[in-house]
Amino acid sequence: MCAVRSLPLALTARLAPVVVLATAGWALSSGPLAAPAATEKKAAPDGERSPSAPATAAAVRTYRDSPAPCEGITKKTVTALVPGAKTAGKEIPSTDESLRRTCSWNALKSFDYRWLDISYEIKKSDESALAAYKQRTTEKSGGGEVPGVGDEAYSVVNLTTDDKQQTREGMVIVRASNALVVVTYNGSNFETKKAPATDEINKGAIKAAKEGMAALEAAQ
Repeated sequence: MCAVRSLPLALTARLAPVVVLATAGWALSSGPLAAPAATEKKAAPDGERSPSAPATAAAVRTYRDSPAPCEGITKKTVTALVPGAKTAGKEIPSTDESLRRTCSWNALKSFDYRWLDISYEIKKSDESALAAYKQRTTEKSGGGEVPGVGDEAYSVVNLTTDDKQQTREGMVIVRASNALVVVTYNGSNFETKKAPATDEINKGAIKAAKEGMAALEAAQ
């Protein structure tokens, strides 16, 4: 019997959270968590201005642009994490590529399905990135810190079951100054209906996040 079958409804269901995640990430970069505009103040008349008053400098941003997201993870790692996927990846369209860029890879090999994506989000300030990081890690409870990646990083793995089909998904969120690097990695087996081991998904997501962070630094 041919190993390729019509994809189960569970596969379609698994793609939805990733799309929602991407949408939510975009909202964070332009929504209520975005850094508020500085309050304008009227300049004092020349006679009242203090000669010793310091000049107001523009906020310095460590990261100003996102790297090409499909180059954020090496081809070797893509092949290892998503067997059968095209290593070039597929960039998800963004309304503002200077703020957010995402690339994804997915493939079904025999009955094993894997999805991997990476997002780069450039915030207006360190404070805005920190607020977004705190909110995301709070929403994704049950994980733990990942040492040695960016200024701070967090990893979490969850198992879901839909119509007896298991899917295990890992997420790593990295903050470095005013930038966020977010990796999502999940997998299922549509023959056994079992999900990959927690360790496999967690280590794969962390490896991809480290490479993604290195690409961000190299692009500046």
